[in-house]
Amino acid sequence: MLPAWLQILSLASLTLAGCCALVIAVDEVRHPQQMWIMNVVWPVTALFGSLVALLGYFRYGRVAARAEVMPAMKRGEESPPFPVMVAKGTCHCGSGCCIGDILAEWLTFFFPAVAIWLGWQSVFAEKTFAVWILDFLFAFVLGVVFQYFTIKPMRNLSPGRGLVEALKADTLSLTAWQLGMYSFMAFAQFYVFWRLLGLRLEVNSVTFWFAMQLSMVTGFATSYPVNWWLVSKGIKEKM
Repeated sequence: MLPAWLQILSLASLTLAGCCALVIAVDEVRHPQQMWIMNVVWPVTALFGSLVALLGYFRYGRVAARAEVMPAMKRGEESPPFPVMVAKGTCHCGSGCCIGDILAEWLTFFFPAVAIWLGWQSVFAEKTFAVWILDFLFAFVLGVVFQYFTIKPMRNLSPGRGLVEALKADTLSLTAWQLGMYSFMAFAQFYVFWRLLGLRLEVNSVTFWFAMQLSMVTGFATSYPVNWWLVSKGIKEKM
């Protein structure tokens, strides 16, 4: 039986993260970001980053609002520290992964046939592995789209060149994120819940999404060094 404390902790964590995302989204209505895609990135990041993302937004995100950018430049204020720029770039990548994973998990929950098409029961005995394929596909497409709408306007590129540069900037970063996420979810699903608790993590449970929150944090950790290298080499834009 699932411990009551774990259900309470899961619900509390999800509620807190949801409130943080809502606070950011409401604030962005009054203070929209200079780069419009960041209006999506910050609230989505809060869904797993919770209070840390909220504090990061008010410390480093608010200064990137349209109304703040030009005055800050005129005052000669410096850009955020390099580690912060890398963190923002990592969250930019991770937000696409997060949305993609949410969509894929619910799609295969309501329509199990999708998992069957991706190899469940034929290639994979475990549904989770088939769902991970869809997770990656959705995350990859959304991650590249997010990166496209960052790189294209910043570098003033043509649509075709913008897509190529978005692929170069996000493929390694996104793959590192997903590998981190998969690693934690495998640990939670197959060891903690199956082996220790004798249970299965189901998509329609708060504990599943609490585990997903933690897996996204793990994804951030595995993707951060890759983003550091990409930004330092100029492959990915400083944010």
